[in-house]
Amino acid sequence: MNLFKKLGIDLGTANSIVWEVGKGIVLNEPTIVAIGVDQRKVLAVGKEAKNMLGKTPEYIEVVRPLEDGVIADYEVTEAMLRYFMKQVMGNKWFFGPEVMICVPAGVTQVEQRAVLDAALSAGARKAYLIDEPLAAAIGARIPVSEAFGNMIVDIGGGATEVAVISLGGVVTHKSLKMGGNKIDVAIIDFLKKKFNLIVGEQTAEVIKIKMGSAIKPKKIETLEINGRDSISGLPKNLTIDNDMIYEAIQPILETMIMTIKDTLEITPPELVADIIDRGIVLSGGTVQLKNFNMLVTREIGVSAHVAQEPQFCVVKGVGTALENLDVYRKAVR
Repeated sequence: MNLFKKLGIDLGTANSIVWEVGKGIVLNEPTIVAIGVDQRKVLAVGKEAKNMLGKTPEYIEVVRPLEDGVIADYEVTEAMLRYFMKQVMGNKWFFGPEVMICVPAGVTQVEQRAVLDAALSAGARKAYLIDEPLAAAIGARIPVSEAFGNMIVDIGGGATEVAVISLGGVVTHKSLKMGGNKIDVAIIDFLKKKFNLIVGEQTAEVIKIKMGSAIKPKKIETLEINGRDSISGLPKNLTIDNDMIYEAIQPILETMIMTIKDTLEITPPELVADIIDRGIVLSGGTVQLKNFNMLVTREIGVSAHVAQEPQFCVVKGVGTALENLDVYRKAVR
């Protein structure tokens, strides 16, 4: 019997992860949906839909229902949430699950309402919201309830969230609608502009993972890629190196660093002193970019370290908050 299940959901721009209280992570799928253009019927969700990227006929559209960490397509998001719940709960459930979903700090009331309504319409019995940076800090095992300043930098696929947390709440924060997906776009634009080579999102992601570095590489490494020549329209092979990719992604990384600096500028000096002592914690899938922590340490002048399993910090924090609702009640909406 599936009675009174509790699900924590990290509804990310790139990936959605579901945590079931008592079990841990039970689902991890790309936040991508394939729909029929005519009737807007959902055809595939998650990994199956991602495999269709750039390969669909005109009557199938592959969409990302979330942009920059917030809902861009309400109906598709609702259908996707229903699919995720069905995957976790099974075909027969007596009661809808109790659900907690993270949202970027500083989202509008309208955006908050959209997330709650989508969860309830998808079959949730109760739905709560928690700030994403606070959830990331909880998941990274930062002692958020203490009277000390802790800085968390959470960078996902669609957004960069920087927050200073003390006494169980977010004191100062800055959000940037730019994350790992923008790095992919920067790589695509660079290759097209410099080499007349058109590549897709999935190729750009592979290049980022294999060749990307936040600091200028000391050793040159190469990678052969395939794409289409933007002038002739014919297939084209190209050998790129990690120095090229470093050049391509620099503007995006500089903007992320500036967001961290801007957050520190509005942080009370006593909390800044705590951050200098404790360092900066990095979470989210994008902070796994090679040498990213070294870039933050160099540019900010404060030691930065990547949390354990950074891509799962948010969902672990959401699950922990849902499991200990009385403790985190003030931080939950």
